[in-house]
Amino acid sequence: MVSQKTLDPVTFIVNRLLPAASYGSYQCKHFFIMDVLRPALININGRIYRRNAIKEENYEEKEDDFYQDERPEYEELETDEVCESHLIEQTDKGFRCAIDVPSVLYKYIIGKKGETRRRLESDTKTSITIPKLGIEGEIVVTGAQKNAVSSAVTRLEMLIDGFRRKQPFTHFLSFALNDSQVQEGFHAFKAMVLEQFSQDSGVDDSIFQNPSKLHLTLGTLVLLNETEVNKACDHLQEFRHVIKDLTEGKPLPLEVMGIEYMNDDPAAVDVLYAKVNLQDGSDRLQVMADRLVEHFVSAGLMVREWDRVKLHGTVMNTLFRKDSTAEDVGGPGRRNPRDREAFDARNILKTFGSHRFGEFDLSCVQLSQRFSTDCTGYYSSAGSVSFA
Repeated sequence: MVSQKTLDPVTFIVNRLLPAASYGSYQCKHFFIMDVLRPALININGRIYRRNAIKEENYEEKEDDFYQDERPEYEELETDEVCESHLIEQTDKGFRCAIDVPSVLYKYIIGKKGETRRRLESDTKTSITIPKLGIEGEIVVTGAQKNAVSSAVTRLEMLIDGFRRKQPFTHFLSFALNDSQVQEGFHAFKAMVLEQFSQDSGVDDSIFQNPSKLHLTLGTLVLLNETEVNKACDHLQEFRHVIKDLTEGKPLPLEVMGIEYMNDDPAAVDVLYAKVNLQDGSDRLQVMADRLVEHFVSAGLMVREWDRVKLHGTVMNTLFRKDSTAEDVGGPGRRNPRDREAFDARNILKTFGSHRFGEFDLSCVQLSQRFSTDCTGYYSSAGSVSFA
């Protein structure tokens, strides 16, 4: 028998608080206590909250019932974590706070037969008024005590953040690579690949990128109404001075040359991309991309996926095989990898590993709209910042 004195502190606490007979194994108890001691942190409007894991309620989905087709969640908060970002007004009947929430999220807050809203009202001793379906407006929280209203608003924000993460992204920050010279290089690459290697497993015309939409994705955003789009555009404009400093007020000479693949097996590839570098050999483009993403993450407008932005221009993607309108910009809503048929890229990599797609001057960063097209064939822009 192992002496309690030889156990590490976590093991000791687990053994004292969580009997093995109840949880089956130390490993199970260890992860349980780790979740309690180190809860997940989330960013809401630039403020950091602890998310305590609790059991979710599951409901059968019904397509014909708008307010019953989701799985409501309820996030438990530490009692000292209360709203500080919204104005709570005192009225003749108590206190009131109004928060802007996109109408597409109302159903999640209401929950199955109104259960999520009722439980939140009961727990916080407040009343929550939600606009009618399809009407953009404010959700109003009222209560007799200011702390109760503050707590309800914070919990609403937690709910909204959780449900927002389940929405497919709507916009993304991008650098356009659809310069005419690069498009010509892409067309040449595609023609030669199909001519020489169309017999290779999985290689066909359907998996090539639309040349008019060649781009670099920096990060994705979920913007659910015009107010949120405007907020993201304003935030992009706030970054203008950083861009001017990095570019010295001039376009960046870009070279698109060489190809690489995403996974570990060149015989079973899903994404083949063109490599991008500045002609002066500097890392200014990488620095700009990383700092721009940090700027949006710190404001709660974007979720960080990687420590550094992976600068790549997709040229072949198996997502396009079954759906030519599919997007290759990543983020939530991506097709399940198991639904994709990979292709053998070994010969392509060997022959075109140093293929030169072209050179051009990159002049701006854009907030691009998903599933859209402008007059040039590129994604419609909700906002942009020019380097010059």
